[in-house]
Amino acid sequence: MSGRTADGHGPVLLGVRHHGPGSARAVRAALERCTPAAVLIEGAPEADALVPLAARDGMRPPVALLAHVQDDPGRAAFWPLAEFSPEWVALRWALEHDVPVRFIDLPAAHSLAMTQDQETPDEEAPDEETPDGAASGPADVRVDPIRALAGTAGYDDPERWWEDVIEHRGPAGTTTGGAPTAPTDADPLAPFAALADAMAALREAYGDGGHHHDPLREAHMRLRLRAARKEFGDDIAVVCGAWHVPALTHRTTLAADRQLLKGLPKAKVAMTWVPWTHRRLSRHSGYGAGIASPGWYGHLFSAPDRPVERWLTKVAGVLREEDYAVSSAHVIEAVRLAEGLATVRGRPLAGLTELDDAVRAVMGDGTDAPSSLIHDRLVVGEVLGEVPDDAPAVPLQRDLTRSQRTLRLTPEALERERELDLRKDTDAGRSRLLHRLRLLGIPWGEPVRSRGSTGTFRETWRLRWEPELAVRVAEAGIWGTTVHAAATAKATTEATGAASLAEVTALAEHCLLAQLPDALPVVMRALADRAALDTDVGHLAQALPALVRSVRYGDVRGTDATALRDVATGLAERIFVGLPPACLGLDADGATDLRGHLDATHRAVALLAQHENPQQPPAGPHPAHPAGPPARPADLRPRWATVLRSLSERDAVPGLLRGRATRLLLDEGALADGEAERLMGLALSPGTAPTDAAGWIEGFIGGGDSGDGGMLLVHDARLLALLDGWLTGVPATAFTDVLPLLRRTFAAYETGVRRTLGELVRRGPTTTAPGPAHAGDTENDTDTPGFGPGLDRDRAAAVLPTLRLLLGLGQHGFDDRTEVAS
Repeated sequence: MSGRTADGHGPVLLGVRHHGPGSARAVRAALERCTPAAVLIEGAPEADALVPLAARDGMRPPVALLAHVQDDPGRAAFWPLAEFSPEWVALRWALEHDVPVRFIDLPAAHSLAMTQDQETPDEEAPDEETPDGAASGPADVRVDPIRALAGTAGYDDPERWWEDVIEHRGPAGTTTGGAPTAPTDADPLAPFAALADAMAALREAYGDGGHHHDPLREAHMRLRLRAARKEFGDDIAVVCGAWHVPALTHRTTLAADRQLLKGLPKAKVAMTWVPWTHRRLSRHSGYGAGIASPGWYGHLFSAPDRPVERWLTKVAGVLREEDYAVSSAHVIEAVRLAEGLATVRGRPLAGLTELDDAVRAVMGDGTDAPSSLIHDRLVVGEVLGEVPDDAPAVPLQRDLTRSQRTLRLTPEALERERELDLRKDTDAGRSRLLHRLRLLGIPWGEPVRSRGSTGTFRETWRLRWEPELAVRVAEAGIWGTTVHAAATAKATTEATGAASLAEVTALAEHCLLAQLPDALPVVMRALADRAALDTDVGHLAQALPALVRSVRYGDVRGTDATALRDVATGLAERIFVGLPPACLGLDADGATDLRGHLDATHRAVALLAQHENPQQPPAGPHPAHPAGPPARPADLRPRWATVLRSLSERDAVPGLLRGRATRLLLDEGALADGEAERLMGLALSPGTAPTDAAGWIEGFIGGGDSGDGGMLLVHDARLLALLDGWLTGVPATAFTDVLPLLRRTFAAYETGVRRTLGELVRRGPTTTAPGPAHAGDTENDTDTPGFGPGLDRDRAAAVLPTLRLLLGLGQHGFDDRTEVAS
């Protein structure tokens, strides 16, 4: 077997491993030696028209050929190519030498049509390849050629064998480290002939096992090869997976191959170039089943001379950026250690294993701390390719590209957080674009909690562009030709088909964030209809917070949120009416769920009252409040307090909800002096079931938004005394049931708060309890439990000069003790 067709003198067959730098160098050397009249490459023939774009200045790998069904863009396939991919090297060589290029694999129109009924993820191409170039499907792998060859050579690791034999060896008789190799390597075609013989022997021994589409693909390759020989003669080079070489040299008739391909299903597909990333090259897709170290392979390809020294220099640079103390001496010692390990292990060049060991020992002080950093930054790498602007694309993609340039929002493979100030026009435009893309199912950005501000004028986004988003853009193209039009159309359609009130509420929030004024009226009508028909208080309470947030967004985004405010106010009124009956007869799980709705409604009412429309409410009926216009938002807080008070006093309401209602009233200042103690005393009276009393405690002092239930007990001795007295009186038979609730409540407190409470309980009741009558009375605060014997004015006066200096108040000549007293 010579790597040629069966007649022994036909086209040169270059069997490769997809994404292999050694194979890529060997392909270039072979093409330079043979100078063929045409180059045939394994790939979908629909890509023939896209070949010239690979020579453009705007094309920078990694890139991928994307094929998708026009009527169903979700059915798509990628053929990724990196700068070290043999197919990319052959393509660029042909363009540089003005040599015709043809793709010869099974057309995407057939392969995508055949995968319609298969459960294949969208990001996987129908022609997946194993690392050795042998085709495989998710469950049809029967032979691993590389593993078989590595075992024959005495290797237990097939990847290590392949790197030693192919990837670490350079062209023309040298390894990538500069050491001489066997004389047979002087002939660029010799490695391909040897590999073809090995693959033929394996296929003879194990059969043609592989993906069930392989016979079809190889039949089509033979047909295309015959056609090329008629057009260009025998002076042709074919670049394909090494596993397919024996099939291309196999004698078959033209009629047999045509019969095999007869009647295949066909779909109408579109094809283009899209950017790809190194990280995505490590996934199962298209050419190859993924490579674990694309960054390392790219380094081997781009730095064939002294790759070890250059790699460790890169490592040192990355570590220095992260404040690791790494010097030139570390690099020199790491190189020596890596080369020594490679010699001991019988490898022609230090691989990643030896380099990792050297970095760990020399630069990492024996720890694995730098390993993940080096793996992400260098071994894999975060490189995002580029494609020319005139590459075929759906209109929506072109509009998105224009918006990205206008807003200076460049797609990047590296995850990055970006702060947006919505008071600035550019940042507001970026926010609109990102929200519209999320509405279209294109999650380029993910909103995260802002660390710098809680105002509605600031947003924080976590951005990362994934290659699969190109498919999402193609899918979203059915909604419109621009991002704005597509988002509007999709929101309008979803509003009429939403299944629940919460879905319509979330959609209204999205429309406001994305500023879709044409869709908002339709969504608001659907929202009003849903709100009028939905009688579930839980659903209403779940929808209210999103509406109130939307009202807040309208202020900073300059959007008229009057309709939203009116619907939110009407929704709140319905919750006020339906909540008390809904709280009756609940079990523990139901009470826990409703407690969350209680807290959410409390926050929403407070926010809604703060953002009241200065204009008078419109007259006449309203869809969400048919009897007339809803109440003004400012009137909601006292009405809500009335609802909470009725919940806190009804024995039929579970203790968890009664306690929570009491706490919310206390925080709002809506309870008279001593009222909280009275309600707590009733809840913890002997006639109350211990589990219900424990639930009241959990609702009153446990959890919550503020998380300060423990401090409430620290500063209010009467509440603590009531709790302590109740707990000591719980019968032993009921204590086992009460304990989990109490542990859950008090475990949420900070360690210091729990320690202070324990100290107060240990001291026992005091003669003077700091109640409302003593508030601010320094003379009566001399026996406050947990806070020492009283106020030491001399110690307090000692810090006043420093405090005045820090505040820039200067020296006013007052006596420090007088200031403390005042």
